[in-house]
Amino acid sequence: MAQFLSQAWFDVVSQLNAQTGELNLPPTLQTLIINITIEQDTSALLHLQDGKIHQGHADHAVSTIRIDQQTLKDIIQTGDTNIAIEAFMMGKIRIDGDMSAIMSLQSAKPSPEQKALFKEILSHTEF
Repeated sequence: MAQFLSQAWFDVVSQLNAQTGELNLPPTLQTLIINITIEQDTSALLHLQDGKIHQGHADHAVSTIRIDQQTLKDIIQTGDTNIAIEAFMMGKIRIDGDMSAIMSLQSAKPSPEQKALFKEILSHTEF
């Protein structure tokens, strides 16, 4: 297991991404590229592209989400979208760029393949 957001964790995620075949994403997720800045002692940067997590920011992302590490951890561990909504309302999540692209994530259903990849990543993650 690798510590969440450590270089070892990003290496594991990269390896799992490479091993994963087609994710059969819904159209909303196929072309969506979003940067995420996780604020902690030092910020961690990642982006979502092709339904997968990648290290660093992408130059051509439509939006950037800024979130603190504890809030992100709470959302990931519980899967409770209400935490994300409450955190946004309290200013713990900030969005720069195309807000409609972020809102489209609420209605986009991940494919079984994407869910399996996420589950595999979580099985290698230590919080």
